[in-house]
Parts: sequence; C-alpha cells; structure tokens
Amino acid sequence: MAHLMAAGELLDEDPALAQAHAMAARRRAARLPIVREAAAEAAYANGDFATALTEYRAVSRMTGNPNYLPVIADSERALGKHDQALRTIREAHNADLDVVQEVELVLVEAGLRDDMGQRPEGLRLLRKAISDRLGPKESQARLRYAYANLLQQEGNESDAVRWFEASQALDVEADLDADDRLRDLGVDVPEKEPDFDEEDYLLIQEEEADPEPEVTESQDDSDEGLSPDGDEDSDGAAAEASAASEASGVPDLGPTSPEDTDTLTVPSDEEPDAEGTANASDEPTPSAGDVPDSSEDHKPASVEGNLEQPALPLGDTPEPDAGVAEDQPPAGPDGEGEVHS
Repeated sequence: MAHLMAAGELLDEDPALAQAHAMAARRRAARLPIVREAAAEAAYANGDFATALTEYRAVSRMTGNPNYLPVIADSERALGKHDQALRTIREAHNADLDVVQEVELVLVEAGLRDDMGQRPEGLRLLRKAISDRLGPKESQARLRYAYANLLQQEGNESDAVRWFEASQALDVEADLDADDRLRDLGVDVPEKEPDFDEEDYLLIQEEEADPEPEVTESQDDSDEGLSPDGDEDSDGAAAEASAASEASGVPDLGPTSPEDTDTLTVPSDEEPDAEGTANASDEPTPSAGDVPDSSEDHKPASVEGNLEQPALPLGDTPEPDAGVAEDQPPAGPDGEGEVHS
C-alpha cells in the first residue's frame, strides 16, 4: 500500500508520478476498488483520460455506485466521444446521485453542450442550477465560475466580471482561480490577508510549548525551605526539630544521618526504626495512677554528645530554660520564628 499512499500525496504536486505509483499499486491489487479508484483519479489529474475512463468504468462496475457516472461522462467528453458522453449523462439523470455529483453532472453537460456548439443550452443549464441553489457553497461557486467562463467566451466581459466575483465570494477555500480570471479582465483584486501573521503563529506555538514559569522573589521566599529535588531543606528541618524539642522539654535525639547513626545507643529489646532511633510508639504509656519504681532507672535512649535526662516523678513539670518563652510557636517553613536561647 506504499504506492497507494504515495499516489495520494503526489496527486496535486506531481500527477505524472502519482499515476506511476497508482498503476504500480494496481498491478499488485487490481481487484480492490480503492486501488482502481486511485488509479483513475491519478490518470484523470494527469490528463490521461483514456486510462481514467477505463479505471472509472471498472470501479463503477465493482461497486455499483452511480456517482462515478459524471466523471465517466467527462472523460468521454475529453476524448471527443460526445455521443457516448450524452448517453452516460442520460443514464446519470435517471440514477440516484448525491447533490454534489448532481452539480458535477450539470457542469459536465454544460461543457459538453458548449463543445458541440450549443453554448446557449449550456448557459441555460447553468442558470437553472444556480437559481435552484443546487449543492453546498463550494458547488455553487463552481456553477457561477462555469457560467462566468461561458459569458467571457461569448464576449460579455461585464457580466463575466460580476459572476466571477460571485464565485469568488462563495469560494471560501480558494479552490478556484477566480482572482486570476478577474485580474485578466482588468479588475483590481486585493491580495487576501491570512487569518494571522507569522508572529501570531509563533506566539501560538510558544504557548502550546507551555514553558516553565519564571520564579519571582516571592516564590523564592516561599520555597526557601525546599532543596533542588523538591524535599525540605535539611538545615531548616533540623532547626524546626530543635525548636520543637526545646519547647516541649523532650531532648533532641541527635542527628539521623547515616554517618551519625553509629553513635546512637538503643536498648537491646527495641528495634530501631528507619532513621536509626527507637520506635517510641512501642513503649507502654503510663496512666495517671502509675508511680514510677524508684529502684529502677527509667532512662531514654541516649546519644553520644547529648546529656541524658532522668525521668521525673508524676506531677513534676520541668521548668523552661532561661530565656525561652513559654508557648513558643514552632518555627515556620522559611526558618522564621526559631527559638533563640
């Protein structure tokens, strides 16, 4: 199917090469209607109307679709087979065509009548289809273009200008060359401006890229406690832990970095948690009526370099250190509000 895809891509740019690819695909899969249709379209675009006629007739027989009759008649007309083209047109009039192909049939018949020296009949057919508003805007633009073309050949250039302008107004996609025909008739046609210029296009492309937002000073302040990988800064976390320890009266158990965990002393009956400290949640919580046994030492796990704090009897509350205010708020994420001794 590579030949079939290449034929479709080259149809407008290089019809001859497109036909070569289409015929290569036909030699490999001649029984597929889509292949025969591609070969017909490429041959028609390349001006090879004999091959186009053969292929269109074949695909029409294979599919039973009557919508190929207008282009079959046009190929016969291009080959000078006027009588055969008229018979095909009559057959198409009795067939169930879609509205777009009905317009194409009118265009083919009007052109055929002009070729046969019956231009007034061709103009009549076009006028009727225009007055009936047959087909969508694109089809109506083609009808007006064909009508203007016949008027110009008649020598009626003033009316031809009006109908070329009407065709141009309906040709939204600019598929027709009504602008060029108007310039040939001496009409000053302004160039159509694009919907947006190149700068707008580049701006849209930049917005779609969704670049990273620039960091402002306020964002720098709010992100002060974050490390480059998104975790909280270790210094800020240590300051928070120290401030919370001083406010609550519970000693800080010290650093938890891998190199410092070797100095951590843990009783043999307790399992260290992931940070190397004893799991405090496993110890039983004394109730209000319990009295500590004075014969046993109740000491928490100690860390080298930190003083051990003996357990206090119930009812005794440790006094806060001098210079430390009670109800000290915990340190904020940016380091402000730290407790100073």
